[in-house]
This record gives sequence, structure tokens and C-alpha cells, in this order.
Amino acid sequence: MKRIRGFEKISFEQFKTDFISEPVVNILYEQLKYPQRSTATSAGYDFFALKSIELKPNQEIIVATGMKAYMQQDEWLAILVRSGHGFKYNLRLMNQTGVIDADYYNNPGNEGHIFVALKNEGTKVWRVAAGQAFAQGIFMKYLCVDEDLPVQEERLGGIGSSDRRD
Repeated sequence: MKRIRGFEKISFEQFKTDFISEPVVNILYEQLKYPQRSTATSAGYDFFALKSIELKPNQEIIVATGMKAYMQQDEWLAILVRSGHGFKYNLRLMNQTGVIDADYYNNPGNEGHIFVALKNEGTKVWRVAAGQAFAQGIFMKYLCVDEDLPVQEERLGGIGSSDRRD
């Protein structure tokens, strides 16, 4: 069966690299939950917190998900804050919308590990318990213009690597 799009755990070696300060890294890895939709018509796949998170007003955090996503070449994965967190707490993504390109998957820089950068721009403390959903991903198609020039560059790194051209 041909795989079209989905999620995978990053390798345990990459997980250890990204969670080096965690004393129970092997337990966290075993507890990883794959993103999933919460209703039959939900567009977004919920990402779950590996550990409890607390963000005070104006605080920022980068959350590692332990997940990577594979998809078709003309698709991308949008990472967004869950609607309720935005409305109730004014929680925002620091980059507004996370853009996960198809070639981010299994890149040599970080295997395509998806991170979510959050900022509490509200007046209340935002909390999420380990195992609760905190962000969502939506797979989408994109289109190219008629005059699009062929690109030969391949992604060699992780986050922000596509802007490193000589």
C-alpha cells in the first residue's frame, strides 16, 4: 500500500538529542501519542503535550512534539494553535503559522522533528497537562505559478534551512 500522508515518531536517537535534559527520556518516548482528529469532520490533527506546560503572560516556549510528517510533494502541513487556546488565552504561534514542507521529512538536520513555538500574549496563565492537545496540524495542497522556475536545491537541514542559499 502506497503511503500518502501521515505521522511517524522520530527515532529514539533524535529524541534523545532533542530531549537531552530530560532524566526519563525513554519513558517520554514510549508515551508519545500520534496526532489525531477529535471528531469525524475535524480538519486538524491534534498534537499532544509530552509533559505539562505552563506559560505566564508574555512568556514563550518551544515545544518538541517527537513527531515528523510525510506527505506528497505538492502538500504542506500547517501547524496552528488550537482555536480554544487562542480565544480563551490569546495563545499564539511565534511564527503565526508553522509551515512544514514535504522535504522537511527525514532531513539530515533533525529528521523532520516538528517543533511548535508558542507565546502567551494574554493576561492569564495558560496550562496544558501532559497528554492534552495543544496545537493542531492540517494537511493542505499548494499550487505553483506558470512561470515557476525549476528548483534543484535539496533540503539539508532542519528548521529555517531553506533560507540558507549561497
